[in-house]
This record gives sequence, structure tokens and C-alpha cells, in this order.
Amino acid sequence: MKIKEILKIVNHRPWKLPKSDWKFYQEWNNAIFLHWHVDKTELRKFVPKEIEIDLFNGEPWVSLVAFRMEKIRPKYLPSFPPISDFDEINIRTYVKYNGKPGVFFLSIEGGTDLSCKIAKGISELPYRYSKIKRTSNKYISENREFKDKFEIDYKIGNKLENKEEIDLWLTERYALFQNTDRAVNGFEIHHVEWPINHVELKNITVNYKRFNKLINNTPDKIAYSKGVEVIAWGKEKRFSLDLK
Repeated sequence: MKIKEILKIVNHRPWKLPKSDWKFYQEWNNAIFLHWHVDKTELRKFVPKEIEIDLFNGEPWVSLVAFRMEKIRPKYLPSFPPISDFDEINIRTYVKYNGKPGVFFLSIEGGTDLSCKIAKGISELPYRYSKIKRTSNKYISENREFKDKFEIDYKIGNKLENKEEIDLWLTERYALFQNTDRAVNGFEIHHVEWPINHVELKNITVNYKRFNKLINNTPDKIAYSKGVEVIAWGKEKRFSLDLK
């Protein structure tokens, strides 16, 4: 789909597109979503107090999303596959700032070291390199420094025709808020609504010791998506952190 066409599809968005020019294009393809509802007190250890934890029916959620990042590029430049295409895993939760819902990343892993360094340098998002292997129905990641391991073997099922409210709450997020050493930055994004399929888990290992009280081998909800084309705006400093 052409970018101009994507920008015209806005009825599913909770707020209007930013008035400023977009900065980056990227694709998030072949995504596996694993979702857990978690304890708010435990989750608060990882989220700055300046950011409100969003709740669904009184409960916070954390998700692991494993996908293929492709064709990422600045607005006026072409993509360069050795850097712009790589496997990614992010662990995220759901937050609000000034009433605007978004996501907050607890961790982001990329399968190409140079891509991680460039992405972290530009965005200040918590990218780090992990060794990742992927086939059409398997995803394996290992990080020796953090002793993290993720492995999943799955089968893609039929398209989910009637999404529940929780499906939209977990996927249709058009902002993210991320802390640095001294501030919290905001990012705006846009894409069409995620197409979602049922998925059958054949085997799963989720071992992130830092988050072992949040995520484990038994997700409360799972899904697959063939992906979306994403338009992103530039980083904005939303507020300074209280470091006292």
C-alpha cells in the first residue's frame, strides 16, 4: 500500500494524525504476540512514576512481540536491507500520559548488532543485540550477557474475524513513551488496523530473569499477524524526570 493511502485510513485511530511531517517508514511483519496480565506493584518497578500504567478491567498487561523489522528508512532515503531488515523482540507494557494511551518498552532485542546501535542512537529506545534465528513457524533468541532465552514453535490458524475489546486494546496503540537518563520521550506512529490470526503454540520457552515475575511459559493470550506498514514521527521530549 502506498504511504499516501495509509495516511488516509484514519477511522480506527483514537486521535488525529500529527500535523508535522512524518520522519520514518518501516514494516513490522510476521508478528507473534504473547500477552500476560500481571501484578501492578511488580510492573511499577520497571515504569517511571511519571507515567501512568494503563489497565484493562483493572489489570495491567505485559506483552512479548516477536517480528521481522523490514524496510526501515528515513522519509527521503531508501532502505538498506543489511541494516533496515532484522528480527526483533520487544517486551512492552501499556501506559498513558496526559490521557493518551501508548506503550512502554521494558526491553528491545534486535538480531543485527549494527542495526541495534543505530536504532538506539537515533531513538534512545532500549535496543540491544541478541542472537536470533527464525523460520516460517519458529523463533529462537538467546542473549548470553543477560542470560535471556526465548523459543517458540507455532502454527498459524484462521483469521480472527471478530476482535474483542481486549484485542484492540493490546494492539491498536499509536504512541509510545520511553524514559532516558533524564527525560521521557514520546513518539507518534500510524498504521492500518492490525490483521490478526489465531495461532497454536506447539512449544514455548520464555526465560527473562529480570522479568520472571511478569512473563513465563504460559501466556494468557496469543495471536499472530502478517504485519503492518508503519509511519513514524520524530522523537519529542515530553517531560523531564524527577531525579530526587
